[in-house]
Amino acid sequence: MSSWPVTKAKRVLAALERIGWQIKRTSKTTGSHRTLSRPGWSDVVFAFHDGEEIGPRMLARISKVTGLRPEDL
Repeated sequence: MSSWPVTKAKRVLAALERIGWQIKRTSKTTGSHRTLSRPGWSDVVFAFHDGEEIGPRMLARISKVTGLRPEDL
């Protein structure tokens, strides 16, 4: 069983901000695409609407490029 729970995108974004990621840019049309930046890391595009649920496999992929851990949620 995966250690990642199904989580709302809004909660994942808040957790990323708590560990040091900042919103650098937001798409003008829908606002769902946000470019996040953190010193020492490559920029990451977070392309989820706030109410959307993110599953364990996608959370694992996000964690590889952001350093997010299950306990950060």
